[in-house]
Amino acid sequence: MQPIKARVLLAEDDLSLGYVIKDSLEQKGYQVVLCANGDQALQCFLKDEFDICLLDVMMPEKDGFTVARKIRQKSDLIPILFITAKSMEEDKLKGFASGADDYITKPFSIKELLMRMDVFLRRSKKLFSEQNLEFTIGKMHFSYTELKIYHGEEMVNLTQKEADLLKFLCEHPNNILKRDEVLLNVWGKDDYFLGRSMDVFITKLRKHFKSDPAVNLETIHGVGFRFNVPV
Repeated sequence: MQPIKARVLLAEDDLSLGYVIKDSLEQKGYQVVLCANGDQALQCFLKDEFDICLLDVMMPEKDGFTVARKIRQKSDLIPILFITAKSMEEDKLKGFASGADDYITKPFSIKELLMRMDVFLRRSKKLFSEQNLEFTIGKMHFSYTELKIYHGEEMVNLTQKEADLLKFLCEHPNNILKRDEVLLNVWGKDDYFLGRSMDVFITKLRKHFKSDPAVNLETIHGVGFRFNVPV
């Protein structure tokens, strides 16, 4: 009997598709709990432990956006992938805003789904196993483990994604980083909609640096970014 790779929360109201995904994942060694609506998925998440969530967007009771927001209130680390029939830009951006890490558009192959899942499961396992990571940013102190920026007696809480992005910037100070390089390392792939999401997070981080004029997250137009910090 092969060991369980990960516990998967699958929310899909099309049960025929849901059972196909469930059976395919279980054949690959995953343990899958299938829920037929958003409310049931949320109740399962609150009662049990999962390593990754696969959420259909359009579901009865609670839609995928609502479920993702509720999950994010409990955990910043668990990966959330949206399964959606929609490919409209506003839906994808709404998905990222609600806490999703990625999306996969129907119809899709199980092989593609497995590859997407593997990216985020490897990353989340790495996050859980990493040692305490601390960075000095000018007059500020960034604790990746605590998801906090300290400046004197002031303290700012970060989301996990903000912390992931800032950690990557801190690991490459004063260097020009290409947009696709940042996307691949922080989000797992280079994608237009993820790029739009990244720009939102860049803007959020800049607000945190206003207390120290020596720190500047510079946009290099047509190329990427440079995180300018005192040596």
